[in-house]
Amino acid sequence: MAVLGAVAFMAQLDFFVVNVALDGIGQSFPGTSVASVSWILSAYAIVFAAVLVPAGRIADHWGRKKMLLSGVALFTLTSAVAAAAPSLGVLVGARALQAVGAAMIVPTSLGLLYPSFPERQHTLVVGLWAGVGAIAASAGPPVGGLLVTLDWRWIFLINVPVGIATLVAGALLLPEVRQPRGAAVPDAASALTLLLAVSLLVLATVQGPGWGWTDLRTVALFAATALAAAATVERTLRAKAPVIEKQLFAGRQFTAATAALFLFSAGFAIVLLSTALFMQEVWHFSPLRAGVSIAPAPLTSIAFAMNAGPIQHRLGRTAPAVTGTLAMALAAGYWIASVHTTPDYWGGMFPGLILVGLAGGLTQAPLFAAAGTLAPERATTGSAVLNMSRQIGSAVGVALLVALTPQATTTGFDHAWSVQAGAGIAAAGALLALRPRHTP
Repeated sequence: MAVLGAVAFMAQLDFFVVNVALDGIGQSFPGTSVASVSWILSAYAIVFAAVLVPAGRIADHWGRKKMLLSGVALFTLTSAVAAAAPSLGVLVGARALQAVGAAMIVPTSLGLLYPSFPERQHTLVVGLWAGVGAIAASAGPPVGGLLVTLDWRWIFLINVPVGIATLVAGALLLPEVRQPRGAAVPDAASALTLLLAVSLLVLATVQGPGWGWTDLRTVALFAATALAAAATVERTLRAKAPVIEKQLFAGRQFTAATAALFLFSAGFAIVLLSTALFMQEVWHFSPLRAGVSIAPAPLTSIAFAMNAGPIQHRLGRTAPAVTGTLAMALAAGYWIASVHTTPDYWGGMFPGLILVGLAGGLTQAPLFAAAGTLAPERATTGSAVLNMSRQIGSAVGVALLVALTPQATTTGFDHAWSVQAGAGIAAAGALLALRPRHTP
């Protein structure tokens, strides 16, 4: 549990931890534009989202332990390259390869949980694993704020000893799990079309605010996304072993979790970036002060994530997840009403951060636990689909925030928080509409 939780935390933390370090990174490479520096985030987001599902399917065929340890090795090596990067181009390239390693780690770590623990403990361990993801998302800004006071390179360097330790522990402790010999190899065409569809969608979403949503390049990317997505669906329905099997969506719980994760993640990405930006750009907090000020959210997430198993056992999956999504919406409403230009952390920002922590701790664990409703041989692929949904949602949320806050004004942030509230309410609606008809 410690090994699988540590690697999942490390891989997911790096998606969020860089947000507060962009300014310092830009100063290290004079002459670079803000748009160029933003590719440190964009490259990771695009590659991570695109590679998740193909990596999950290959892991089932090749061996989950082998895939996980290879991913950790790649992630650790590229973290060291990023820490020592002499130029922005090298750093962006290292981040793209780092994202490949992360995509090999995240779904495979969940896929290894099921065979490692008896069935009666699956709710508990999956709840803990998903709670780790929630904590990683919430802890990114405060951890980044703390490390960037030393040097932004520590954000990447700190992964190296953790990666080496988990490589050794994983090689000794983890079981090897793979499909039986002779199982059909995942369809290459569906893997390629999915890779293209996700990459183009996230690229269009990331670049849309800068290029303009009606710009020919943006429109062309969305059109290409639609064609690639149509080809993926066609291969899913007709191929012998498509990379996303249609049987994954036969159950209402998994379908609901996939839709809700997309919506919730869009809102949650707005939370994580908007709070850090607002406190730095409007209230003029330092990166460290902003990071520490966000800390109540991950601390609250930890408290609820550690109890995810008992909460689900008592209330089921739907009720905690719906409560969490509505808490995120309520946080947005509170900030719209209470956060103004004059700094008022305790009366304005703090209560909403507690609600956000509640949302992260309650929502993500039961949604990721939906992978446990699938057949054991589909758990890794199911986890990859859920993570892909979250990553695409996060990219959409960031793009919407950038588009709504071209200048750091309270009006722009109010509009972004309105979108956050809408995403939370829509996610709750998806969960209620697709909840199982019968309680097991």
